[in-house]
Amino acid sequence: MRIQLTLDGHPVRATLNDSPAARDFTALLPLSLDLEDFHRTERVAELPRELDTSGAPAAPTPRAGDLAHYAPWRNLALFYRDGEPSPGLVILGHLDDSKDIDRLANADRVTVASLGSA
Repeated sequence: MRIQLTLDGHPVRATLNDSPAARDFTALLPLSLDLEDFHRTERVAELPRELDTSGAPAAPTPRAGDLAHYAPWRNLALFYRDGEPSPGLVILGHLDDSKDIDRLANADRVTVASLGSA
């Protein structure tokens, strides 16, 4: 599934994986969220509900450009730096263009919309 994130008015494209959590995330779209910085590694926002995490790896290691769901806090996480392995984190997808990663570091608001199948 292809999605478009609009970060403070700038469109950025991403592709979601085919996990249950990513499919569940698309059911929430379109979605607009305020972002906050977390550990100078990711921008986070609370989702309206927890996503389906069935079959998710125990503790994936996020990379810059990853979109993820942190189930314990019901957050959407947009990584602008590589992160540490984290239990409860579920990778949803990745930005299509690595040069868009820099936009994540300072974004205050994101709108996410579906673009259809990849």
